[in-house]
Amino acid sequence: MNRRAVILALGGAAAWPLAARALEPQRPARIGYLGLTSPTQHGYGGRYSDEFRAGLRDLGYVEGRNLHIEFRFAEGDEVRLPGLAAELAALDVDVIVTYATGVAAARGATATIPIVMATYADAVGAGMVASLSHPGGNITGSTFFLPELMAKRLELLKEVVPTLTRAGVLLMRGHAANASVREVMGITAEALRVGLQPTEVAGPAEFERAFAAWADQQAGALVVQDHAHFLANADAIAALAVKHRLPSSGPLEFAVNGGFIAYGVNFSELFRRAAAFVDKILKGTKPRDIPVEQATRFKVILNLQTAKALGLDVPPAFLARADEVIE
Repeated sequence: MNRRAVILALGGAAAWPLAARALEPQRPARIGYLGLTSPTQHGYGGRYSDEFRAGLRDLGYVEGRNLHIEFRFAEGDEVRLPGLAAELAALDVDVIVTYATGVAAARGATATIPIVMATYADAVGAGMVASLSHPGGNITGSTFFLPELMAKRLELLKEVVPTLTRAGVLLMRGHAANASVREVMGITAEALRVGLQPTEVAGPAEFERAFAAWADQQAGALVVQDHAHFLANADAIAALAVKHRLPSSGPLEFAVNGGFIAYGVNFSELFRRAAAFVDKILKGTKPRDIPVEQATRFKVILNLQTAKALGLDVPPAFLARADEVIE
């Protein structure tokens, strides 16, 4: 065999492994999903994880073919979040998707696996990312400014109930944004001449105590914070507000479940949008190079059934501004 033939033969042999690897099926993307509540609960449970999966399908990811998702749900017990996040990190998934307090748990479990925030209140202020344009580290995703949302909810209540002089505020104990919420709402409340009665609870077991405290303080309305536990129990909170004759305002899911006014971001859209962040990461972009997106679309939902139950007359101008009216 001449020298040229030997070179061609060796070259062909060397190419075989490359060709074989090219024909090998690509490993399915592995995503870890960390949820706070139960997958069967409304709100942050199954519905939003389904929105995320739908977003992945829109981008060509099919579970069982080129995608595998490891789900972990804390079933409403946030103490379990660090352990569940550690489980996902130990599986060496390509990316972890979570939200709210799950983000801090995931960050504590890994500094290398990319983390996508489906939604997080004031990610910069809470120190989850360095800035919106340059998040740094291994976290990116979507955020919204909770303090401003809460202040706007108070404004809306005052507009419908001009005689309002004191309002209760339902907060989740230990929420990273509580201090900012108190500060921003305090400024708005002072301008509106409304006193505030913030009450922090650890979960649904303390709802009755909170409402009793607002009754003692003669609160005339209620503003509800965005939190997984509150969303999952929106119907119970709304029922208690009607029972105690308190016009209430909270996240979008709140009015749908019997609350009076809802003002906020569409979490369904944000969870579906999380799939786009995951797609960028799977295609090689580092989380630190993917700008965090700030929610910019807000809706007002008015529940006229609840208004009737409370004996409230809604001003026509307010009614005309509502994006959705439940009759």
